[in-house]
Amino acid sequence: MLSAADLEANVFEFRQRSFQFDRLAELADGPWAVFTRTETESERQLRPRLIRLAVVVPLAWIVFDEGADLLRLASEGPAGPRAEVPVVEVAAEPSQFEEGGRRWARRPLDARGHVYAPADRVEELLRPPTRAELGLG
Repeated sequence: MLSAADLEANVFEFRQRSFQFDRLAELADGPWAVFTRTETESERQLRPRLIRLAVVVPLAWIVFDEGADLLRLASEGPAGPRAEVPVVEVAAEPSQFEEGGRRWARRPLDARGHVYAPADRVEELLRPPTRAELGLG
């Protein structure tokens, strides 16, 4: 299992975007990592706003891909092939999708942010006590 130092020194690739390590949270079922990214909402708007994206993932699902020099999802053992989906604006993404062999969901955090989490756990992770433990405000 990766250490906090490993997470801090490398970027995490998710949805073909690079995320920086933010924190580890110890939940009842083990450690979870939180990665964040800030990007512009839409380049097509006259005044695009900055939005904050967060990925919440069990630490056991993260592997270091030496060939690509980044952190990736792995459902079991070594990392599978990289996703070949086109990058689209967050608002244009489906709210549920598959990544790393698992189902994921995107939910709004607030007016300027979204979180990606395992689809079967997203509602639980966004409840106030757990959301605060994850540092999602």
